[in-house]
Amino acid sequence: MKRIRRFLAEAVSELRKVSWPTLEQTRTLTVLVFTVSFAIGAFVLVFDQLFQHIIALLESSFGA
Repeated sequence: MKRIRRFLAEAVSELRKVSWPTLEQTRTLTVLVFTVSFAIGAFVLVFDQLFQHIIALLESSFGA
C-alpha cells in the first residue's frame, strides 16, 4: 500500500511541474490539427482518384 501512495504522490508532484497549454493555445492547435488532417486527406483522395483513373485507362488499353 505504501508503494501505491508513493507512486501517486510522485505522479502528482511531476504533474505540477508540467507546463500546461492555455485554452487559446489548445484551441489553436486543435484547429491546426484538423486543418492539416483535412488537407492531407484531400491530397490522398485526389491522388487516389487520379491513380484509379490511370489504372482504368491502362486496363482498357491492354485489354486486361
